[in-house]
Amino acid sequence: MISLVELQESVDRGTLTTEAAVGQSLEAIRAHDKTIGAFVCHDENARAQGAGPLRGVAVGVKDIIDTADFPTEMGSQIYRGHRPRGDAPVVMALRQAGATIIGKTTTTAFAANDPTATLNPRNHAHTPGGSSSGSAAAVAAGMIPLALGTQTGGSVIRPASFCGVAAIKPSYRLLPTVGVKCFSWTLDTVGLFGAKVRDVARGLAAITNRPELAVPAGVAAPRIGVVTQGFAGAPDASGAAALQTAARAAKQAGSSVRELAMPEIVAEAWRIHPIVQEFEAHQSFAWEYRQNYDAMPPLLRGRLDESKGFTPFDYDAAIDVAARARQALGAVFDEVDVLLTLSAAGAAPKGLSSTGDPRYNRLWTLMGVPCVNVPAHIAEGGLPVGVTVIARFGGDAQALTAAGFIEDALKRP
Repeated sequence: MISLVELQESVDRGTLTTEAAVGQSLEAIRAHDKTIGAFVCHDENARAQGAGPLRGVAVGVKDIIDTADFPTEMGSQIYRGHRPRGDAPVVMALRQAGATIIGKTTTTAFAANDPTATLNPRNHAHTPGGSSSGSAAAVAAGMIPLALGTQTGGSVIRPASFCGVAAIKPSYRLLPTVGVKCFSWTLDTVGLFGAKVRDVARGLAAITNRPELAVPAGVAAPRIGVVTQGFAGAPDASGAAALQTAARAAKQAGSSVRELAMPEIVAEAWRIHPIVQEFEAHQSFAWEYRQNYDAMPPLLRGRLDESKGFTPFDYDAAIDVAARARQALGAVFDEVDVLLTLSAAGAAPKGLSSTGDPRYNRLWTLMGVPCVNVPAHIAEGGLPVGVTVIARFGGDAQALTAAGFIEDALKRP
C-alpha cells in the first residue's frame, strides 16, 4: 500500500516529485485495476495539482460524490453518463489542499446493497465489502494513498476491515455531504480510507484545515472500554479474535482496558436505526423509486418495498430514541477515553453476492460519533479483520490518536 505520510515525507525531502508520486498511482492502476475493478473511470493523464499539504497525493472519489470532470453514475443505470456541473464541497476541499482527483471508485448502486464486481485485493474470491467497495479496494491494492467513501450503515468501516486498511468515519457533518447522493440525511457521513491510521489522520487534517487531527509522535495510553455489542448478536470466530487481539495489545502497551455494557437506550437505538434509514430513504429516492421503479437496483428496490409501512409516528419515535441514546452514550465517555468494538462480524464473506453485514457499525453511525478502523487480525485465506476505535462526538482527534496507539501496539512482538 502507499502511505500518504511516507509519500509526503519523500516529497518534502525532494527525493520524489509530485509528478512522480501521481505517476506511481497511475502505474499501479494500470497494473492492478483490470483485475480488481476498483475504478469506474480514471484520468490516464492525471497530473499533480500545484501546492498544498496533499500535493502529489492521488485520490479516488466514491461514485456517489459529485465531480465536475468525471461522471457521477451512482452505480445505477438511471444515472448512466450523468455529469454534474460542479464538484461537491468535499472534493473542492481536496483540490484546495493540493490533491489530484485521479478517478471515481465503484459503489454499490446508490450506496445500498446491490454489489459491485470489485474484488477484494487480499483474496479475489471474497467481497471487498460495501458500499464504498472501490475506495477500500483501491487503497488496499496500493493504487492510491487516499480515497473518499461514505457511510450510512457501515459502508466505510466494514470494507476497511475486509480489505485491511485504515479508515475514519468522522463525527457527523465534520465533512460536508452537499453534492453527495443522499440516502439518509440523519446518517450519511463522508469518510476516508488510507494505508495506516496516521495517513487518514493527515488526510482529514488537510481537508478540514484542522492540524490538530494529525496523530502526534508521542501518544499517551488511553483508557479503553471494550464493547462487544451483544445486542447485535455473536460475531464469527475471526471477529472475536480481532477484538481480543487488539484489547490485549493495548493492555500490554500500557492502556487500562475493561469491558463495558451499554445503557439499554443505546441498545434500543441499535434496533431503531433501520427505521430512520429506510423512512428517510423513501424520501431521498422518491423520484427514482416512483418514476424509475423497474430500473431501480433490485435489492434496494426490495428494501423500499418492504419498508413502506413505516409511518411518521414510527420515525418520530425512533428519532427520539436516538437523541436519548446519544445523551446516554456521552455519559459513558466520562469513564473511558475511547471505546473498542467490532468492525465486522468477521472476515469478508466469500463471493460477490453480498457485501457483508453492517450490524456492528450501524449504531455508531446513528450516534454520529467518530469511528476509526484498525486492522487487527488475519483470518484464514489471508483475509484481514479490523476493530473500531470510537470517541465521543467531536472527539475525532482523540479517536485517531487512540487508534494510532492501538495500531502501534499491534506491531509489537
